Amino acid sequence: MQRQVLAIAGVELELFEAGEGPPILFLHNGGGFSPDQPFVALLSARHRLIAPSHPGFGRSSLPDWLDSCDDVAYVHLALMDRLGLRQADIIGCSIGGWIAAELATKAPERVRKLVLVAPEGVKVGPPDRLDIPDIYAMPADELERISYHDPVQMQVDPSRLSDEELAIRVRNRETTALLVWEPYMHNPKLRRRLHRVTAPTLFLRGESDGLVPADYIAAYAGLLPNARVETMHAAGHSPHLEQPEAFGRTVLQFLEAAR
Repeated sequence: MQRQVLAIAGVELELFEAGEGPPILFLHNGGGFSPDQPFVALLSARHRLIAPSHPGFGRSSLPDWLDSCDDVAYVHLALMDRLGLRQADIIGCSIGGWIAAELATKAPERVRKLVLVAPEGVKVGPPDRLDIPDIYAMPADELERISYHDPVQMQVDPSRLSDEELAIRVRNRETTALLVWEPYMHNPKLRRRLHRVTAPTLFLRGESDGLVPADYIAAYAGLLPNARVETMHAAGHSPHLEQPEAFGRTVLQFLEAAR
C-alpha cells in the first residue's frame, strides 16, 4: 500500500492507496485507518482502494475552520476531483458513514454504490433522548463492552504501541469529539437531504452493536430512496475489524452485483 500526503482544500491530507480496478473510497471510523487492517487486502485484491485519513486523524492536518462531518465531506469531494474520480463506490464506517452520507447528498452523481457501516449522523428518536449512547460519559471498559462482540479479542495493549501510535490514537479520539459533540452524533439538516441520494445503498450493522441500535439503522435506511439493511453475526460496531472476511465478502457481493 502506498502512502502520500496531498494538499487538498487547505488540508495536508494523508492518503493510502492499494490495488487496481474499479475505485472504492473508504472512509474510516473514529479509530482511524491502518493499512494492516485485515479487510484491506480483501478489497484491494479486485479494486483500487483509496483510504484518506480524515482531517485531524492519523497524520492529516486539522485546519481551524473545520469542525463538522459536513466540512469533511467537502474535503473528500475535493480529493475525488484531484484524483480524477468522476464516480466511485464509497464505504463509510461509523462517523465515516456519516461523512459518506453527507457527501452523497451533495454530489449524488459521484457515488455509484454506497455502503454505510453502523453510521451515525441523523436524529430519529425523541428530542429528549439520545439515539446514540454518550461515549464520553462512560468508562472505557463499558465502551469496549458495548462496541465489540468479543471485547477481549479486540483489546489493544498500549505498552506495545510506539509514542507516535499512542499520540495518533489520542488525536483521533479528540477529533472525533470535535466532529460529533454538538449537536451530539447528528446533523439536524442531514435527514432533510438524504432523499437526494441516488446510489443503491447497503447499511451494515453488527448484531452485537451496543452503540448504534437496530431500530436506528432501520429508520436511517428508511430516509434513503434505495436502501436495504444487513446484519452481520458475531460482530459489534466495527464488523470490518471483527469479521473482516465476512465483511469483505458481503461488501464485494453488493458492489459487484450487476456491474
